[in-house]
Amino acid sequence: MSFAPDRVRTVTFDSYSTIVDVDAAEAALADRVDDPEPVSKLWRARSIEYTFVANHVDAYQPFYEMNRDALQYALDAHGVDIRDSERDEILAVYHELDVFDDVRDGIERLREAGYDCYVVSNGNPEMLASMVDHAEIGDLIADTISADEVRTFKPDAELYRHAAARTGTPIDEIAHVTAAWFDVYGAQHAGMQGVRVDRKGDPWDGFGGDPDLTVETFDELAEALSA
Repeated sequence: MSFAPDRVRTVTFDSYSTIVDVDAAEAALADRVDDPEPVSKLWRARSIEYTFVANHVDAYQPFYEMNRDALQYALDAHGVDIRDSERDEILAVYHELDVFDDVRDGIERLREAGYDCYVVSNGNPEMLASMVDHAEIGDLIADTISADEVRTFKPDAELYRHAAARTGTPIDEIAHVTAAWFDVYGAQHAGMQGVRVDRKGDPWDGFGGDPDLTVETFDELAEALSA
């Protein structure tokens, strides 16, 4: 697919791995786990898997709870025995994950160019509020749109259609920006343009086609939209 910048009125952003770095959660494990990297990776993978399954077996619960259960599974799988209070202290790192360096400047450029900017995320409203505050982008984001509003996770088309309705924008005039391959596909399937942010040089999961656009930073997106 090819990117059509002249069609875009609204830009929506994923949150985790797109605005904030979930890999930073590994640091919260370091004081309690001898080898935190595999625990952190399993934690993240399991939390995403839980959302996929929940969409199909009517097992929705807010993402913070999904993430807590995924963390507990990762700890159990690696034989880590800690108190629930310690687990919850680790989990709380999601309220203050490291923000990618290009986020504020990139969104600011988009706002100055006249684009309305929103966050569309699996995260529940409390998580998104703390993320926006921590990232210091509350003055740039028009609103956050949570899966909790429709009790359905990405990449279900219902969430993207709900987001389009909330922004008041025809769905084909939205560019959805995300680091997650399944989120690109979900947005495209629902009718948005899918923009992949690839900051880490990871290979693309190309079984279902390509993103409409791939960028390394939000600044590069701003340049593509002004081209």
